[in-house]
Amino acid sequence: MSAGQSLGPIYRDTRDLTPFGSPQVRTPVRDIADGVGGILHTALGGRSGALLSVDGTIPRLKRISGKAAKAVYEATFHNTDPNRLIAAGRAYPGWAGLCYVLAGLLAHQQGGYLRASELLQRGLTTRNDDDANQFASGYLTRVVTRVEVAERLEVPVLFSEEAVFLALSHSLRETGHLEAALQTVASLPPSLPAALARCSVAFALGRDKEVTVWTEGLLNADDLSAALLLIRARSLRRLGASKASQAALQEVLRRRKTHLALRNDALTDRALLLLDNGRRSLNPRDWLRGRPAELETFEVIRKDAEERRLWEQEWKALNGE
Repeated sequence: MSAGQSLGPIYRDTRDLTPFGSPQVRTPVRDIADGVGGILHTALGGRSGALLSVDGTIPRLKRISGKAAKAVYEATFHNTDPNRLIAAGRAYPGWAGLCYVLAGLLAHQQGGYLRASELLQRGLTTRNDDDANQFASGYLTRVVTRVEVAERLEVPVLFSEEAVFLALSHSLRETGHLEAALQTVASLPPSLPAALARCSVAFALGRDKEVTVWTEGLLNADDLSAALLLIRARSLRRLGASKASQAALQEVLRRRKTHLALRNDALTDRALLLLDNGRRSLNPRDWLRGRPAELETFEVIRKDAEERRLWEQEWKALNGE
């Protein structure tokens, strides 16, 4: 299915387990707290924020591992420079695809989105040896990638197809390649994070009809669905469907445990929607719809009076008055 087709909702996921963690809504206060907490964590001997994130402890490398596994292991868990992973991929061509993917995830975590998009695309098109695939399944299952699937909303994703493609889509979106970002995320299994990333890009592209079809029937069950409903409401508002947009915003506000930032966004959007409706009802063009006839009548009366005055002057001149 292509990214532009509208075949129905895209957020339903029937899997029992997914690689996604709890979403986090970024706010200025949270950013400051995370920054201070990260500095303290690193100062106390914790894992640096420039390294690939790991859920829990780093798995230990087996003693019988070969040179390639040891080199990739060190470059993955104890290195902040993507170039070292690239060098490992060049030294061991059978591991190149995995090394490029890991280097791309590291660049993405550090905010280098242009380089991340290049490395991730190259890694996805490079085939790995069986040893590299076994290494990935044995040591990378705890690697976590935090992906911004919508504005201010991040989702931690365990190392998987979803992590790589969502990171690639986010990197493409940040570098202005919106069509490529939409095509990238469209191939993922159905899930709320993937649907949110997809609808965010579609909304930026102005594909409001697709967004409304993809989110039809969505209820506010968590913060991800609330963010998705906000995008739906904005698309409906741009399409002129005020009542449907109002219903989507009301669904966001229905659940009390919805994040405060999302609730504030819903209240702001509702106020803007009411303002738009007020502007339509108070449109100056509507006020003047009855005025042109009155103005035309006034012009006719004024011309008749002027002609009568001239006629009277001429009549008096003829009579010698």
